[in-house]
Amino acid sequence: MMSFTTDGTSGMHRYFWRLVTLLASLLPATTGATWQVISAEPGKRVEIDRASVRKDESGKSVALGRIILEKPIVDPKTSSYYRIVEALNRYDCASRSYSTLKRTYYKSEGDLLREEDLKVQIEMPVRTGMLDDKLLREVCRPKSGPEAVAAASKIADKVNQAAGELRKANEALLQKEVKRANLQTPVMEKAETEAPPAPPARLIGHPPVASTARPPAAASARSHAARSPTIKPGDSVASARGTPYWTYEGDSGPDNWSKLKPEYATCSSGKRQSPIDIRDGLRVDLEAIQFVYRPSQFRVVDNGHTVQVEVGGSRISLLGKAYELLQFHFHRPSEERVNGKSFDMVAHLVHQAEDGRIAVLAVLFEKGLENPLIQTVWNNLPLEKNDYVTPPDLSIDVAQLLPENRSYYTYMGSLTTPPCTEGVLWLVLKQPQQISAEQLAIFGRLYRQNARPLQPSFGRIIKESR
Repeated sequence: MMSFTTDGTSGMHRYFWRLVTLLASLLPATTGATWQVISAEPGKRVEIDRASVRKDESGKSVALGRIILEKPIVDPKTSSYYRIVEALNRYDCASRSYSTLKRTYYKSEGDLLREEDLKVQIEMPVRTGMLDDKLLREVCRPKSGPEAVAAASKIADKVNQAAGELRKANEALLQKEVKRANLQTPVMEKAETEAPPAPPARLIGHPPVASTARPPAAASARSHAARSPTIKPGDSVASARGTPYWTYEGDSGPDNWSKLKPEYATCSSGKRQSPIDIRDGLRVDLEAIQFVYRPSQFRVVDNGHTVQVEVGGSRISLLGKAYELLQFHFHRPSEERVNGKSFDMVAHLVHQAEDGRIAVLAVLFEKGLENPLIQTVWNNLPLEKNDYVTPPDLSIDVAQLLPENRSYYTYMGSLTTPPCTEGVLWLVLKQPQQISAEQLAIFGRLYRQNARPLQPSFGRIIKESR
């Protein structure tokens, strides 16, 4: 195996970056926006930049869109105002979902106010007939005949050029490796020394001329667009797409999450990790959480780690900030404990504010009566992992998950799954709800245990309603 030199002069190092530069040139240019109106209504206009539409390394479509408002809106972060918001979104045409990567705010055309990169991208379902559906259709529609032919011809020319450059790179590397191997090989028997030298194990592969085939994209732990490989709990393996597949047990379990990918390092190094044992809270008069939960359509997915339900149209407000409800999912047993006590199950309701901040509301469950909303979810479980079930004429009211008493504990923590991102506002309702033994058993058939162990509190402040 070739090792890199400390001064960065390794041949493999140089040719690797050469390869990156060549392949990057295959992406379409996004300069010179060509805005196309998608929707126009009183007060606002929605447009998409056709020149920005491209495929990313995972095969999903990335596009730049914007909303132009008739009247400016005050920006709470800067106390200034904006009238145009651009959003860089990633669309999964197969699963009909999208996530926002970046937002840019403008006072007016070309007058930048501020930019924000969203560190946590959450997949949102695209509902038929809504504005997001129009954007998805525009981004995912096939190119026209002449346009497609021209694009294919252009890419083929670049691939041919890249192929020639890579062949030269490989020949140079091969000669260098063979020379180095000959210098380092000890004297051997004549029959052995006459054998042809084996090629290096890690040479840059020759791409086929004019081929547009992509290498397998890395599977994301939080994306449900691609089917996850079938892995038993405790297996320590890499996924079929090259990314380590995290689990709740074994070598790829919580103790080793931080070793699976560099992006997961916070899982072991963070000082504000979740879940924790909630105890010794400061009893104060906490502001009541304002719930605006409305009945909505929904879709259910078994993502390989839990059962997740995606909804829309609901939100909470706290301390003057609104958080939109994105999805809720389940852990068995409850991940958090209260004064050392564990519960049979917990539902985590994941919300996101306009600035990207995450708030997770936890509803604890203990064995008792059947829960109607959970039964509706169980009735619509998909038959395969990573498949979605979207009942066409059925809605759920997430407010049914909430107990009558809305008092709560609150602390700052993290996501409880990789990449264990910190800065998450946790709101744990004090009063548990009930779930039947049969409903618990159904989830137990899917996931015997999917709870992350408790994490050190490191002296965090915990507050609770008195």
